[in-house]
Amino acid sequence: MDYKIKLNELLLTCARQGASDLHIAVGRKPILRVDGFLLPLEKEEVITPEVAEGLVLAMLSEKQKETFLKDRQIDLSLPFEDKARFRVNVYFQRGYMSAALRLIPAQAKTVEDLGLPSIFHDFAKARQGFILVVGPAGQGKSTTLAALLDEINHTRTEHIVSVEDPVEYLFVQDKSIVSQREIGTDAASFHDGLRSVLRQDPDVIMIGEMRDRESIGMAMTAAETGHLVFSTLHTNSASQTVDRIIDSFPADQQSQVTSQLASTLLAIVSQRLIPRVDGGRVPATEIMIVNPAIRNLIREKKIFQIDLVIETSVQEGMMTLNRALADLVMKKEISLENAEAHSLNPSELRILLERT
Repeated sequence: MDYKIKLNELLLTCARQGASDLHIAVGRKPILRVDGFLLPLEKEEVITPEVAEGLVLAMLSEKQKETFLKDRQIDLSLPFEDKARFRVNVYFQRGYMSAALRLIPAQAKTVEDLGLPSIFHDFAKARQGFILVVGPAGQGKSTTLAALLDEINHTRTEHIVSVEDPVEYLFVQDKSIVSQREIGTDAASFHDGLRSVLRQDPDVIMIGEMRDRESIGMAMTAAETGHLVFSTLHTNSASQTVDRIIDSFPADQQSQVTSQLASTLLAIVSQRLIPRVDGGRVPATEIMIVNPAIRNLIREKKIFQIDLVIETSVQEGMMTLNRALADLVMKKEISLENAEAHSLNPSELRILLERT
C-alpha cells in the first residue's frame, strides 16, 4: 500500500464530509468527528498496526520522525492541497502509533460567519490589553481568535506576531504584517518563541495556548507594556479562568499577579459549540468585559462575585453562558437537552427558560 496516497484519500474524505477531526487508531476503522459526533468510515478496513505506522510516518519529515520516536508524541501542521491544513498530534497508545488530525480551513472566517455576537468587533478594535478565549478542547477557540486577528489584519496597520504549536490558520497579509512562528520550525521551543516575541516589534501578539506560569506571565507583561495580546486557556468560565491564572503562581507572587491581571485584562470569552437542531453547530458564549466593578473584584480577590456582575451587565455587552443557551433554545436553534448538556448550571438554565 502507498501510505501517502491512502493518507491523502482519508484527508479528502474528511474535508468532503465536513468533519472537524480524523482519528487513526489500531483496531478501529478511521473515525471522523462531524458536528461533534464520532462516525466510523464504514467502507474502510479496520486499521492494523502496520497500516497505522505507515499512515503516521507518511505525515512526518525525517526530523519529525526522530523527535516522535524519541518523545513518543509530536504536534505538527499538515498542508492539504492548498485548500486547508490539518493540526496533527501523533502519539503512541498501547505501544501502537496513532494520530488525531484537526481540519483547519485555509481561510479564517469572519465574526458574522461564525455567528458570534457583534461585541466581538470591539475586541478587534482594542489597542492594548489582554483578551482570552477559553473553553474545553474542540469548542472553536482557535477559530474565534483567527476571526479577530484577520479582522485586525484587514482593518489596521499593525505587526501581528503569533506563537503557535503548530500554526493553524494561515493569514494572507493585508493592511497588517503577519508573522506566524511555529514551534519546532521557527522557534526551538515554546518558551524560546515567547521570550523573543517582544524583540520583534509587535503591536498584536497571539499566543496559541497559555500552557504554564511562564506563558501567562509573558502575556500579562506584554499587555502591560502596550501590546494587544490574545490567547486561549482550557477553562470552563470567566471566573474560573481568573482563578486559574492567579493560582498558577506561587503564593508570594499572587498579590502582584492579581494587580497585574486587574490592570491588563480586557475580556474573557468562554465558548461552546452546540449541535443545531437542523445540523451543524452554533456557538454559545459567556462574555465578560472587564469594567471598573470587575477590576475591583479581581483586585480584592472576590472572584466568586464576577458571575453576578456578568449577569447584571447585559447593557454593556456581557452575557452569561446560560443566557446565551436560553436564547438559542428560545430561537429553536438548539434543543433543551443539548443546552442542559453544555450548561454549567442546568437547574438555573431551566428557571431562566421558565421566566422567558
